[in-house]
Amino acid sequence: MTDTGGFQDDDFWTEFYDFLFSEQRWTQAEDLLGTSPLLSIPAGARVLDLCCGPGVFTIPLALRGADVTGVDRSPVLLERGRKRAADTGAAPRFVEADVLDYRPDGPYDVVLNMFTSFGYFEDPADNARVLETMHDALAPGGSLVLDLAGKELLARRVEPPKVVRRGEDLLVQTDTVLDDWARLRSDWVLVRGERVTRASLVWFVYSAVELRAMLREAGFGEIEVYGGFDGRPYDQDAERLVLRAVRTA
Repeated sequence: MTDTGGFQDDDFWTEFYDFLFSEQRWTQAEDLLGTSPLLSIPAGARVLDLCCGPGVFTIPLALRGADVTGVDRSPVLLERGRKRAADTGAAPRFVEADVLDYRPDGPYDVVLNMFTSFGYFEDPADNARVLETMHDALAPGGSLVLDLAGKELLARRVEPPKVVRRGEDLLVQTDTVLDDWARLRSDWVLVRGERVTRASLVWFVYSAVELRAMLREAGFGEIEVYGGFDGRPYDQDAERLVLRAVRTA
């Protein structure tokens, strides 16, 4: 039995990498960049991909001609990203930094925060600071795209436990609501042959209304809420909570 320390522990990313960053996820990112009206980013645009992981969006954006910087705290994920970029001929910049300490060298035209990479700091004030960093990194008129699983969506999906099989490996994810729906804990069990690895993640979950208010507090002006990357409404048929917010001054 092996326990990892969650998203701050590189052992976690090593053990669970194949499930978190499957080839299907890379293909999905490329498809979204080619089809989503919310991710219509022109060649030459300066893009900051915060919490970029191994570059699932960073690398295809660079291949499309964007000037991309990917920032993540995990050296393991960044090394994977650098290798994949080299293999594909992409040339993004990868920066190892904690988002709380990172000072962007902007201004950027677009800031991305994808695949529910927001809300993981223990102090909610730190999560608000991350939004301020995103705002300050943008040029006036620049936009943030924030993609996550909204509280309304999670309420439909907490039960039952999720089971994912990849080859001979088996992953079981069990979610538990904490603090009157302020936070969620995900307990993961990965079975590889006779080896069992456990990990737990705890993060703050937000509704669309809560995030809209937080974005306004961070200084954003125009804020739009969508239920998917195709621009659908955030309603009972929503697939994701996607917010696009513009720095107006």
